[in-house]
Amino acid sequence: MNSRERVQLALQHKEADRIPLDVGAGFQTGLHVQMVYKLRQALGLDAPGTPVKIVESYQSLGEIGPDLIEAIGADVVGVNPPKGLFGFRNEGWKPWVAFGDTPVLVPAAYNTNPEPSGELFMYPDGDLSAPPSGRLPATGWYFDSIVRQPPFDEDNLNVEDNLEEFGPVSNEDLNYFEQEVKRLYETTDKAIYANFGGTAFGDIALVPAPWLKHPKGIRDIAEWYVSLAARQEYIEAIFARQAEIALENLKKIYEVVGNRPQVVFLTGTDFGGQNAPMISNSAYRKLFLPYHKQLNDWIHANTTWKTFMHTDGALAPLIPLFIEAGFDILNPIQWTATGMDPAWLKHKFGDQLVFWGGAVDTQKTLPFGTPDQVRAEVRARIRDFGPGGGWIFNTVHNVQPLVPIENLLAMYETYREFCTYPIRA
Repeated sequence: MNSRERVQLALQHKEADRIPLDVGAGFQTGLHVQMVYKLRQALGLDAPGTPVKIVESYQSLGEIGPDLIEAIGADVVGVNPPKGLFGFRNEGWKPWVAFGDTPVLVPAAYNTNPEPSGELFMYPDGDLSAPPSGRLPATGWYFDSIVRQPPFDEDNLNVEDNLEEFGPVSNEDLNYFEQEVKRLYETTDKAIYANFGGTAFGDIALVPAPWLKHPKGIRDIAEWYVSLAARQEYIEAIFARQAEIALENLKKIYEVVGNRPQVVFLTGTDFGGQNAPMISNSAYRKLFLPYHKQLNDWIHANTTWKTFMHTDGALAPLIPLFIEAGFDILNPIQWTATGMDPAWLKHKFGDQLVFWGGAVDTQKTLPFGTPDQVRAEVRARIRDFGPGGGWIFNTVHNVQPLVPIENLLAMYETYREFCTYPIRA
């Protein structure tokens, strides 16, 4: 059984020969570049000092190359937008050193402006003449968005201001998606995970629009959350128009990629905190569900794609609404959050949702536990999520920097030992 077949069975809630594995196909399932470097060194894939590409500058995610995919035995490959959150394309690679002296390669437009304090600034589209849109603290590991909220007239808000970043997919991007999907489909046996962009309603990482030089509309994070309660008509108008644009783009994209992708990322909007949802069921039903359902309905009526939803946190009260909205896959399964017991999730929703992630806690166990604790947790999650299919093995969100490499290796070693069906963990 090859990887594509293996993943397809899991998506159908059936047991394959083993549990499928994802290592960084999406920007919520990857590893910080420092950890990719350490993993490649530990597996003997590179000589010391060989740099790793940063393929997602906002979260500093490292490239999961074909040799690493094969070494780990991953079953999924990703197609993501050619531009990152700061607006520049992933091309023209140049050396750069940061993150604990990890040698990396960054895109040509990855322009930073070091300050005497040691912090770094990132600029939209790499344009140093524009106000910076991202800040990396001197002791930090990630760029934080710089809020550039322009003044606005409460009585004369313009919906178009919050739609500046949404528009018809360009011919250049259509060609990119077509060629990348075709290449991966024809040259690998892996399942294809695709993120075409433009379908996430109110993703708070996108609201400040760090790729725009002079964003307009509601761009302050706190102000956006206020708007979900105080300016609901404005939010609904934004989402309704965004959905129209997204549907037209999906139709064009489908014409060039067809059913080659098995999984399509639709949203990364976070709805859960550590202890409870951050939105009520009624607010989700009013503001988000109609537009999520609109996209899901079109995809399910016209393609064989399975739709992927990423949201962290305590989500139990909202999960029935996600199912009603038509999502097929839920990620990252933060089972340490309140009400998210893994065995209960599998029993309650395992026949309706595919769970993608949840194999090990990335907040505490993976960075601060012992290899034996990692092994025990991985075995427990395999017992919880593995039976009956419907699970893709991956961590709870991205692997963070400073994780002991022994812990990361213990996770993959335990997976390999206990991933086959029937489950014997």
